[in-house]
Amino acid sequence: EHMTGSILCIRAQEIATVTLSNPGKRNAVDHAMWQEIAAIFGNLSADAGVRCVVLRGEGTQAFAAGGDIDEFLSRRDTLEHAMAYHAQAGAALQAVFDCRQPTIALIQGACIGGGLELAAQCDLRICAASSRFGAPVNKLGFSMYPEEMLGLLRLAGAPTVLEILLEGRILDATEALAKGLVTRVVADTEVVAEAYASARRICEGAPLVAGWHKQWVRRLQHDVPLSEQELRASFAFLDSEDYREGLAAFLERREPKFRGR
Repeated sequence: EHMTGSILCIRAQEIATVTLSNPGKRNAVDHAMWQEIAAIFGNLSADAGVRCVVLRGEGTQAFAAGGDIDEFLSRRDTLEHAMAYHAQAGAALQAVFDCRQPTIALIQGACIGGGLELAAQCDLRICAASSRFGAPVNKLGFSMYPEEMLGLLRLAGAPTVLEILLEGRILDATEALAKGLVTRVVADTEVVAEAYASARRICEGAPLVAGWHKQWVRRLQHDVPLSEQELRASFAFLDSEDYREGLAAFLERREPKFRGR
């Protein structure tokens, strides 16, 4: 009987941790896990009590070593099956990308193929010095699904994506950082602490502002100039309680207490 992996979600105050868990398969992501990722991130995005989401793999050996290849024989054996399988993976990647709150990929060990695609959807990627990155699908005889390639392309650009896909080479953390695949490289023993320190820094800021920053960074990547209406909308913060609190706290030389409204 084929054992499926699972996705664990735990909350600690305003920080949610989503863990990819497929023991024995280096957290390879199977069909059931793709479905769970989409559902969990959809729920978290709608939860006003969550201010930051950390996505990680179980243990220290892997973030995720790719998709579960064993399933390809049954779930990707025909064109129709393949389309359905990748529609599900695509929905999961989109759910991570669309998450309203800031997201941090905490990366230890192997971050390969589908794992790299997932990490690419997050806002920040904080990785251990010994982590490794790539997508050697050319050696498996299949090409990366175009919609899944999109997140990597957005992140690292065509030259790096072509280098990874054409050579099938695995990059170490230093090279991944130099090529823009990751945000920060931290010593193996400190990477978990740093990812959660980053999450706490995010939580100390105004939650509505974090959402607006994500929104505007995305909007500005389209080649369409901002309309007068959009520029006016960028001042929505003027009506927020948090803006008044932030200014008052600054002038009174105290820490602000943001409530997300």
